[in-house]
Amino acid sequence: MIIGVPREIKDHEARVGVTPAGAKALVEAGHTVLVETQAGALSGFPDHDYQDAGAEIVGDAGHVWGNAELLVKVKEPVEKEYTCFREGLVLFTYLHLAPLPELTDRLLASKVIGIAYETVRDRAGTLPLLTPMSEVAGRMSIQVGATYLEKERGGRGILLGGVPGVPPANVCIIGGGIVGTNAAKIAVGMGAHVTLVDVNLNRLRELDDLYNGRLNTLASNSYNVARATREADLVIGGVLIPGATAPKIVTRQMVSRMKKGAVIVDVAIDQGGCVETARPTSHSDPSFVVDGVVHYCVTNMPGAVPHTSTLGLTNATFPYLMRLASHGAEAALRQDAGLADGLNVYRGVLTHRGVADSQQRAWTAPAAAIG
Repeated sequence: MIIGVPREIKDHEARVGVTPAGAKALVEAGHTVLVETQAGALSGFPDHDYQDAGAEIVGDAGHVWGNAELLVKVKEPVEKEYTCFREGLVLFTYLHLAPLPELTDRLLASKVIGIAYETVRDRAGTLPLLTPMSEVAGRMSIQVGATYLEKERGGRGILLGGVPGVPPANVCIIGGGIVGTNAAKIAVGMGAHVTLVDVNLNRLRELDDLYNGRLNTLASNSYNVARATREADLVIGGVLIPGATAPKIVTRQMVSRMKKGAVIVDVAIDQGGCVETARPTSHSDPSFVVDGVVHYCVTNMPGAVPHTSTLGLTNATFPYLMRLASHGAEAALRQDAGLADGLNVYRGVLTHRGVADSQQRAWTAPAAAIG
């Protein structure tokens, strides 16, 4: 099979879909790998590393898209790439279609086979291809939040961990999943006063046992969320419903009652955000202010640490990529129900319920669509 690896063109996106090690393994398995020039450079993988691995370096993105049978990316295609879609092309990447009806329309019209990293499941029912980037984003959210609490960034001028005689910042984390857990780890480690809110009481019990009193847990309801956000200097949004639009846990009214100069980092923004006042931003223009509260809502946070992120992501994605390349998309999807959960669009048919519910569209189960 011909596997294409284009250079990412989303704003400040420096990750790459396949490393030289992955290219070498694919070539050794008998596949052809086309890598757009400089695709891996910002992640620390120069062209000559891919050439040494047996990949072919291609200077034109259109050539990669046009000749690949299986195209491997990191982020969802941007408008400039829509014209590269064609019937039968297998696209393996993060898609985050729920808040992107136009992209959904174009993929359906072009009859692309779109497999989304963020909805692939393993046998345990977890999301193995979303997990590594959620880990990165969760840890980064505290670093970013600490920076934006500085006065020159519009924040309250508070040091996250405080100093002897001066209390630390109050951090409120919404969601106890992968993002929230990793955010809590860094925030507690930096000495902040941390409260984590989740609807799952068993998860709160687990975290309470894990942190042995160093983390405050709070059951999620509108009253508790309003109180916790009002007291917070930094709020981290980490709510996820796989494939679907994130629910608005933090309302506009709650934001209006937060401290002036407080900071919100909405990691859920890829799926529409869990804060009502949040809107997608980029690394070039990452923040905005609503009611005196600084909002950081960059949709590709892990792109700021591309070497770590690329290695973490491809460690997880590569076994699935090899299976798709070796067996073909249809056979691989039929053989692995968890991989089939990642199928969002198939030859003009929408195949993921979360996306369908978010966009109020009809959908067909993957098994029925593939036949």
